[in-house]
Amino acid sequence: MNLGNNLFQARKKAGLSQEVVAEKLGVSRQTISKWETNETLPDICQSKKLSKLYHLSLDELINFDIEQKEIEQVIESSNEEQEAKIDWTKAWGKKYPILVTYQKEVNIPKYAKKIRSLFNDLEKEYGYSELNAMLVLKDILGHEYLDHKN
Repeated sequence: MNLGNNLFQARKKAGLSQEVVAEKLGVSRQTISKWETNETLPDICQSKKLSKLYHLSLDELINFDIEQKEIEQVIESSNEEQEAKIDWTKAWGKKYPILVTYQKEVNIPKYAKKIRSLFNDLEKEYGYSELNAMLVLKDILGHEYLDHKN
C-alpha cells in the first residue's frame, strides 16, 4: 500500500490542487505534499476529511486505484445502446485469445443446452428476467472459478 500515491491520485482525480485541499482542511500546502510523498501521514480525522473531499469512503481512499475507479465510472455511465455496439468477444479476446478461438474446438450446442437449462431454472425459481438470470450465472461462475483457483 502506498497511501501517499493514493492521496495524490485521488486529489488529481478530484481535480484539486494541493493549495485548495490545504485550504479546505486548514493545513499548509507543504503538509499535503508530505502526505502525498509519504513523509508523514494524515491523522484519522484529516483522513476522514480527505475522503469526504474526494468523494470516497475511507477504505476506498486507503486502497485507491485510479484505473479501477475509471473502469467503474465507465460502467456506471454506459447504457444499453452503447453496450450493444461493442463486440465483447473481440474486445476481451485481445486479452484472452481463447475467446476468439474456442468456437472452432468446443461443442457449443452441448454446453449451450446446459446453460439454457440453468437460465430456465433461475427464471422459474426466482422470477428473474433472462438478463438477470445471465448476470447471476456469470457471477456464480466467476466466484466458482476464484474459489476453485484458491
